[in-house]
Amino acid sequence: MWNDTQDRPQASPAVSAQGAPLAGVRVLDLTRLLPGPMCTLHLADLGADVIKIEDLGAGDYAVEGVRRQVNRNKRGIRLDLKQPEGVQTLLRLCERADVLVESFRPGVMDRLGVGVAAAQARNPRLVYCSITGYGQTGPMREAAGHDMNYAALTGVAEQMGRADAPPALSSVPVADLLGGTMPAVMGILAALFDAARAGRGRHVDVAIADGLLAHAVIPHMAVAGGDRVRPLGTDKLTGALACYDHYATADGRWMAVGALEPKFWRRFCAVIERPDLADALPDLDAPGRDAVKAEVAAVLRQHSQAHWAALFAQEDCCVTPVLRLDEALAHPQMQARGMSVAAPAGDQQLGPPVRISGHDFAIRCDAPAPGQHTDEVLAELGWSEEEREQLRVVAAIG
Repeated sequence: MWNDTQDRPQASPAVSAQGAPLAGVRVLDLTRLLPGPMCTLHLADLGADVIKIEDLGAGDYAVEGVRRQVNRNKRGIRLDLKQPEGVQTLLRLCERADVLVESFRPGVMDRLGVGVAAAQARNPRLVYCSITGYGQTGPMREAAGHDMNYAALTGVAEQMGRADAPPALSSVPVADLLGGTMPAVMGILAALFDAARAGRGRHVDVAIADGLLAHAVIPHMAVAGGDRVRPLGTDKLTGALACYDHYATADGRWMAVGALEPKFWRRFCAVIERPDLADALPDLDAPGRDAVKAEVAAVLRQHSQAHWAALFAQEDCCVTPVLRLDEALAHPQMQARGMSVAAPAGDQQLGPPVRISGHDFAIRCDAPAPGQHTDEVLAELGWSEEEREQLRVVAAIG
């Protein structure tokens, strides 16, 4: 976010994006796999010039489909940070950047010579974001982990799934995304705002475990009140009540009944032609609650999901079909919101989750191949052809 027009670098492709709120913001992305790349994807989709920096070896080893989705609208370069020349190249890039995002274990960037102090010595306005499993402090700061580990350690996994079954696993990694990606975006944008106001960047320390635990507000109510969290299946959001559960249909599909409020429950009972159940919604500890659930289950098993979906589409009582992802993307609501978009290469990708007035989202470019834009980026930011060739001779760039 350059205030001095003399120092402003040549406009990058992102700067010209019509109405893009982050146009002119340059982000150095050293992350891999999912939480970090998803964070910088959100920034790129909002117009930031995100430069994906990979090493000269394996680089970002995410599977190809994920790589294409989370790295669209970015440019790609390759640096070897084990070479002194590679380190100096990154520090020089920091001078012309607004944000650096990394996801190495604590201490790795310092050992490479590109930690917070070194980077901000080159550019005091730089926002430096570190995304790790357990954060920069604490006894587990250097521990490895995956999505299920963070969910397990924070008590969140114990709240996911069905009673008398193991905690649920999901191909939507909730800890990585809710705990890592979104807090990183939030912290970066807050620090960018402050850097524009105060002239100094900050270190944004994001722990995926922290981010997930911070959102466990509903079960935390019980703990904060001195009680234990109710076991799965015995609380109102985990299947104890007839008005909030998944029910099987005649064709082996499912309906999601979320009629928590009395007005929705009464309407639901009217639609399934069981008005006698409207006043029979017991509380969590009432002995009759299981009998009410059994009655509802028996009714919904009489017809197919398509039958119930069509019926409830006309009713306002929080009942929806449990769709497959392909069905969800084809749903009129998701189509109207642009949640399925075509990339330039022709593949279908998920749309962005934020709509901002004056900014029309577009996939400006496909995910870059490793090092695709090394020459373009370095030349744009001031490296001569001779300097780039010297860096290649010592294998510092690729």
